[in-house]
Amino acid sequence: MEKVILSRIQGVFEGLSESEKLAAGYIIERPDDVIHYSITELARYSGSSEATIYRMCKKLGFEGYQQFKIALAREVSFPAEAVVPATGKETTRDVINTIFSENIGLIGRTREVLESETVEKVIEMILEATFVLFFAVGRSSPIAIDGSLRFSLLGIPSAAYTDPHAQVMVASGLKETDLVIGVSHSGMIRDLVKSMEVARDSGAKIVAITSGIDSPMAKSADAVLYCGTTTKGPSYLVTNRIGELVVVDILYKLLMIKTGPEIKPHLESLSEALKPKRF
Repeated sequence: MEKVILSRIQGVFEGLSESEKLAAGYIIERPDDVIHYSITELARYSGSSEATIYRMCKKLGFEGYQQFKIALAREVSFPAEAVVPATGKETTRDVINTIFSENIGLIGRTREVLESETVEKVIEMILEATFVLFFAVGRSSPIAIDGSLRFSLLGIPSAAYTDPHAQVMVASGLKETDLVIGVSHSGMIRDLVKSMEVARDSGAKIVAITSGIDSPMAKSADAVLYCGTTTKGPSYLVTNRIGELVVVDILYKLLMIKTGPEIKPHLESLSEALKPKRF
């Protein structure tokens, strides 16, 4: 699917005012984030103004920002490029090797940005909490669910919420002894950030797992575990989440080591309980 709107923005870019170029450049760079923004948020993040964005939308042929955002959302819902560069000569093995290389590289970048001091701080926060909740939406949801199941295996009271309305309802009743771990690759999802802010206002501690450095999600957290990211792609549909999975695995394994003999009886009891579930 051709990216008509993004191509149109690039085509008129040189004819835009300097302030319009700030907004246009931000949209070109982060279209899959912009579709979640209000005009006020886009103005703030791009360094422009609401009036500037409105004028730019008119120049692009839209009646206003809302119509522009709806059209952009439809456009970025489909990958504009292949998952791997295509020349028409790739074999299946070529594609497999490329994807393995991408994932290995992403894990390496996660290792570079993940701070061990912050990991240690988060481990202590988890162990001190009476209840751990994972918040996520969209494609980050399976990671949150996996995290809550892993923590439950260790006897840590945990649950995952992937519906923004349910998140707010639960978050509003949290206490100082509770901990919320939010998972978002970009850190720019408004619903998730709002849910985490409600939890924080209720007194809960907040941890963010994201690649979005200085993102709204990161700024709302007491501790941030950063993940590596791939080169910015045309759509969130091809953005890899393996960095977040690795971070959850690190937390799980460190918690297992930290608790040591304390959880051995629990694991043995759990193993017995699961025996009837297996052939």
